[in-house]
Amino acid sequence: MAWWLWILMGLALLGLEMATPGGFYLLFFGVGALVVGATVGVEVGGPVWVQWLLFSAVSVVSLLLFRGPLLARLKGRERDVAMDTLEGEVATLMDDLSPGAVGKAELRGTTWTAQNGDDRPLSRGQRCRVARVEGLTLWVRAE
Repeated sequence: MAWWLWILMGLALLGLEMATPGGFYLLFFGVGALVVGATVGVEVGGPVWVQWLLFSAVSVVSLLLFRGPLLARLKGRERDVAMDTLEGEVATLMDDLSPGAVGKAELRGTTWTAQNGDDRPLSRGQRCRVARVEGLTLWVRAE
């Protein structure tokens, strides 16, 4: 195949990658086509079957080696609140809670489900300490 066909195919695949949502699959096939186009352009490509073999090898190897790290780098670190750091924090109740009752509490600017783990009632607006976290529920006690 002519070198410019490989370059054109590579650019088309890169363009499709930008135009479609996905997980960076076409990018590596576009890079593979550009690599083959460059090698054929400098007359190193060989017969057509070698060009297709090189295209497949470069595309698949680059996909396997670079896709994971690329996705991880673009995704970045997720800024989730570590649940274990909530224990001991002070929350403000948004509901009256009798012993064992479930309601809402505000902590770090977020509304949480709160369960009264104390043996006495807690009132709305009262500050309370997080005793433990189970799933998305804060177990609170009077401060």
